[in-house]
Amino acid sequence: MTYNNICHDNERFIDGLEELLMGNYYAYMRISTKEERGKQGYSRQEKSLERYAKNNNIEYVFTLKEDKSGKSFIGRKEWNKLEKIVQPGDTIVFKDICRFTRECNNGKDKYISLMNRGVNLIFLDNPTISTDYIKALSNAKDNTDNVVSLTIDFIVQLILTVELDRAEKERLFISQRTKDGMKAHKEQAEAAGLEWHCGRPLGSAEKVTEELITDIKGFISDRGIKYITLMRKHNISRNTLKKYIKLYNAGELKCQ
Repeated sequence: MTYNNICHDNERFIDGLEELLMGNYYAYMRISTKEERGKQGYSRQEKSLERYAKNNNIEYVFTLKEDKSGKSFIGRKEWNKLEKIVQPGDTIVFKDICRFTRECNNGKDKYISLMNRGVNLIFLDNPTISTDYIKALSNAKDNTDNVVSLTIDFIVQLILTVELDRAEKERLFISQRTKDGMKAHKEQAEAAGLEWHCGRPLGSAEKVTEELITDIKGFISDRGIKYITLMRKHNISRNTLKKYIKLYNAGELKCQ
């Protein structure tokens, strides 16, 4: 074996070792509000996460998407799955802190727990709360006196608390704004002598078209037409189709 071959093999070994020590990268996205689902969905988060991966020459092992409120970690199946598989040295990338959590106290505890496990958290829109920045502040106290060390501890706690408290207050604001909007619509309907209910107008839905109504009419009169045929044609579930048929029979199915 020549000297050049040995050097080349050593370089490959070092590259492989660095890649192993660097850990895996995971992307996590979360939405929960009607506005997020309707207007942008995951698109903004996807673009930010993809851009970060490209700029830093990394690949995500998994990209997880969750449609669930950030007010608690309970019931977030994708997050719970991710939390079980991450190992020390792994990195989870979020677009912002609100994708991670919208609760202050439990959010801070979860953040510190993951950081102590050696899991890196990166928040693209909130770099000063990413674990690398927090670790750098924490490590800076090692070469300082007690007063400075206590000050740095306070700063770390303050940064985490302020950012997570902001996320929680934003969640409460959105929730209150939704309630206020519903109350205003209800009062307007009652003032006009109309019946009010939460959600879409009865009998209306985004997927109801004139063609679907015609097909449902044909389905009712011709039992040779199968459920699956209409489901595939209009890209709807069996339960949704049954609901539309019920509305049609009641004379309440309308186009949206």
